[in-house]
Amino acid sequence: MSSLSLAVRDSSTMLRRNLLHARRYPSLTLNLLLTPVVLLLLFVYVFGDVMSAGIGGAGADRSAYVAYLVPGILLMTIGGTTVGTAVSVSNDMTEGIIARFRTMAIHRGSVLTGHVVGSVLQAVLSVVVVGAVGAAVGFRSTDATLLEWLAAFGLLTLFALALTWIAVGMGMVSPNAEAASNNALPLIFLPLVSSAFVPLDAMPGWFRPIAEYQPFTPAIETLRGLLLGTGIGNNGWLAVAWCLALTALGHRWSKRLFDRDPR
Repeated sequence: MSSLSLAVRDSSTMLRRNLLHARRYPSLTLNLLLTPVVLLLLFVYVFGDVMSAGIGGAGADRSAYVAYLVPGILLMTIGGTTVGTAVSVSNDMTEGIIARFRTMAIHRGSVLTGHVVGSVLQAVLSVVVVGAVGAAVGFRSTDATLLEWLAAFGLLTLFALALTWIAVGMGMVSPNAEAASNNALPLIFLPLVSSAFVPLDAMPGWFRPIAEYQPFTPAIETLRGLLLGTGIGNNGWLAVAWCLALTALGHRWSKRLFDRDPR
């Protein structure tokens, strides 16, 4: 069997293993899904009228803010699901299974590949679920073309891949599952200080650079423009650049940690 065939076979096996774990222990995924759904409902039905007036001016209805809010919530959902990835990787690293895998004739990179592909699939599924909730509360993407829809899906997948590799590194460097969960919390908190909920122009001058110079803001602005059929300016290439940089950093970091002796 060639090296490529071995890698694909073993990675598929590890992917099935991680998906089975997610199916048998769904509580973590459901808890992480609850946060973006609750925030979506809270900001639409509690703050929706006020926020719509602030964004669209006097007389704006709630639908204006729903259209603004949902793209940010979708990317926040991806950040939330990666917490489960960090916890899962940490459990593998600390419970001895990695040491067992090292004694078996399997492709070395298949363990990480299984975690990453499984997490990306779960993130995309979570985005679909939260997107359905967004549609139920009034989000519509009638002005987006098929090409823009495909680009939006590609951006969501690429962003999920980038954050997943970072989460894998966080899980591997953590001494236990609780620490892994805490280490991955910035992936949930960063969208809260981005343009997910309010425009950059509405933020105080001292706070705006924090929201502007981070990966979530250009990704949110790009996704918002694609789904609403509006312009994205420089945000498109900035979002892709952030995704590629985080993917490369996370992959290199995770591989270096994985090549060390297991704990």
